[in-house]
Amino acid sequence: MSPPAGTAPARVMELLADLVDGGEVGLQVAAYLHGELVVDAWAGLADRRHERPVTADTLFHGWSAGKGVTATAVHVVAEAGWVDYDAPVAAYWPEFAERGKGAVTLRHALTHAAGVPDLPDGVNTPAQLHRWDDVCAAVADLAPRWVAGAGTGYHAFTFGWIVGEVIRRATGRTVDDVVREDIAGPLGVTGSLYCAVPPDQLHRMAVLELPAPDALPPQPPALAVGPDLGNDPVFLTASVPAVGTMTARALARMYAAVIGPVDGVRLLPPERVRAASAVQTSAVDQVLLTPLHKSLGYLNGHAGTGGRTTAFGMNGAGGGVGFADPGRGFAFALMRNRMNGFAPAPRDPAEEVAAAVRSALALSS
Repeated sequence: MSPPAGTAPARVMELLADLVDGGEVGLQVAAYLHGELVVDAWAGLADRRHERPVTADTLFHGWSAGKGVTATAVHVVAEAGWVDYDAPVAAYWPEFAERGKGAVTLRHALTHAAGVPDLPDGVNTPAQLHRWDDVCAAVADLAPRWVAGAGTGYHAFTFGWIVGEVIRRATGRTVDDVVREDIAGPLGVTGSLYCAVPPDQLHRMAVLELPAPDALPPQPPALAVGPDLGNDPVFLTASVPAVGTMTARALARMYAAVIGPVDGVRLLPPERVRAASAVQTSAVDQVLLTPLHKSLGYLNGHAGTGGRTTAFGMNGAGGGVGFADPGRGFAFALMRNRMNGFAPAPRDPAEEVAAAVRSALALSS
C-alpha cells in the first residue's frame, strides 16, 4: 500500500495510514480554514489491480457529492439574477408542467420536494445519458408521486436534470459550463472538478471497489449505483449533474470559496450563503426513510460535520463528502474508492478524519 503523503497534522496522517491498513483502498483529504489550505493529504491505491497509488491529482467519482457542486452552480446563477428559487420550474422549462407539475418551484427541486424521485421509464443505460434533451423530455413527462411541497424524497438522479435544465433554459449554458467558467476556473481547479469527465482525463480515475461482492442490496439493473456503473467510461463522460467527479482538494476549495475568499475569489456573498444553507425541512425522507436536514441543494449536519446543522454540503454513495462550516470558517472534503456497502460499516472515514482534522486545528467538536 502507498503510505500517506502530502501535508497534514501528524495525527491525521497516522489515521489515514490506519484506515488503509484496516481495509480502505485509497483516500484523499483536504481542508481549508479561513481560506487557507491547511490539510492536503492522500494515501493508498487508486487502482489495486495495477498497484497505482493515489496522488494529489487522482480523480474520484464522488457520486452525490456532485450534487453540492450543482447546487453551488445554481446559487451562482441565482446571484447573477438568472433564476429565482420560488419561480416555477415551468417558468424556465414550460414542458415540465406536464402531468400536474406546474406548481413545482426551483426551491421544491432543490429540497427534493418536486415529487419525481424515480428514473423515467426507458432511461436505463449509460449511453442514453449522453442524450440530454431526450432525458429531460422523459423527466418532464414524469407523473409526480406527491403534490409539490407535500413531501420530500431523495431525487437521486432527477435532481440533476431538473436543476441542470433550469440553468440551461435560463442562461443558455450547461451545468458543466457554469462549473467550469464560474466555479472551477476562478478557483484554478478546472482539471479537478467535473460533472462530465473529459475522455482524456479518464486515466486519472480511482477505481471503485466494494467491501464484498454482495455488499449492496439488490437493485434494478437500470443505472444501479455501484462499481460497474461508477467505473464505466460511458457513464463518467456523460453530464449527469446529480453526481460528480473531483479531487478532495478541489471540492474543499469550492466550499471554502462559498463561505469566504480563497486567494481573492469568493463565489457567493454572505446573504446568498445564508439563504442557500438555511434548513428548509427536517422531515422524514420518503425515499430514504430517515429524517434529513435539507437546505437548497445541500444536506445539513451530514457526514463529517459532527452533526452541526449550520454546516452544509453533500455526501455520496461511495463515502465521499464535502462541506462548509461557516461558523468555523472551515471547509472539508474526503474522497475514497472503497464504496459503502448496505450493512453499516464498522468505521466511517469521513467522520473520523474530519474529527481528527478539527481536533488538530483546535476547533470545537
